Amino acid sequence: MMSLVTVGSVAFDAIETPFGKTDRIIGGAGTYIAFSSSYFMKNQNIVSVVGEDFPQEMLDKLSTKGVNLEGLQIIEGEKSFFWSGKYHNDMNSRDTLVTELNVLEHFDPIIPASYQGCEYLMLGNLSPEVQLKVINRMEKRPKLVAMDTMNFWMDIAMEDLVKAIKEIDMLIINDEEARQLSGEYSLVKAAKKIREMGPKFLVIKKGEHGALLFHETKVFFAPALPLEDVFDPTGAGDTFAGGFMGYLASTDDISFENMKRGIIAGSAMASFCVEKFGTERLENLSKSEIEDRIQEFVQLTNFDMVQAV
Repeated sequence: MMSLVTVGSVAFDAIETPFGKTDRIIGGAGTYIAFSSSYFMKNQNIVSVVGEDFPQEMLDKLSTKGVNLEGLQIIEGEKSFFWSGKYHNDMNSRDTLVTELNVLEHFDPIIPASYQGCEYLMLGNLSPEVQLKVINRMEKRPKLVAMDTMNFWMDIAMEDLVKAIKEIDMLIINDEEARQLSGEYSLVKAAKKIREMGPKFLVIKKGEHGALLFHETKVFFAPALPLEDVFDPTGAGDTFAGGFMGYLASTDDISFENMKRGIIAGSAMASFCVEKFGTERLENLSKSEIEDRIQEFVQLTNFDMVQAV
C-alpha cells in the first residue's frame, strides 16, 4: 500500500464572507489536505505542530480518517497558529485581518521513523526553509515530491524558495503566484519558466476558473464546477491538493494521463470544500457523493465532435 506524508499547518481560522462569519474554527493547510486525501487512501501521515489549545476532538477525527499523527507535535504552554480573514463580495479576493504564528514561528519538522520510505510527499504552504528541511530529512527520496507556496514567501524568502523548488517534482500554485514567481503574465510562458527552475510538473490553480496541468509540451485544463453558492473558499486550494495527491498515491501512477484524472479528483474535492465553512463539508462525505461529483466534472468536458469544419 502506497503512503503519503503531508507537511502543513494544523490551525485555527476565523472567517467572514458575504454568507456569514465564524468564530474560531479548525483550519490549516495540513488539515484540509489530510481530510481530502483520506477519501482516496488510508495510509497517510501528517507532520505539523499545534499548541495545547488544539481540541482533542479534531485530532480524533483525523485519526478516524486514517491519518497517522505521530509526526504532529503538541507544544505545551503555547498556542496554535491562528489566521483571520474577510472575503470581498466576489469571493476571489480577501483581506487578512489577523495572523498569529504562535507555534509555527519556530517549527522544526520531525520525521518519525514510521514515515520514512513514503512514496508520496506533499509539502503544504509553509516557509521554504521548513519545506527544505523535510526533503533533506527523508532518508529515501519519495517517488513524487509536490509543493505548495504563496506570494508571501516570494516577497520575503525568494532565495530559499528557489532552493526548495529545485528539489521538487511538482509545484502547485495559483495563477497570481505563477505570474509573480516567473515574471510572466502569460501562464504558458510562466509555466515554461517555472519548470526550468526544477519541477517537471506544474499545476496552476485558477479558482472558480479551473486548473491547468503542465508537463514538457503537454497541457491539460480542467474546468471548475459551476456552483449555485460558494460559502467559504478558505482551504479550497489545499483540498484540491489533497484530493489530487490522494488519488495519485492510491493509484500509484504518476503518468501525465493519470495526473489528468488526479486533477479532476482534486477539483471535485475542492468543490465540496467551498459549500460550507471550514472543514465541515469534508468531514463526512460518502463514496457515492464523491463519485457523482467526479462524473459531473467528466460531463462538463465530454462531447462528440460530429463535423470539424
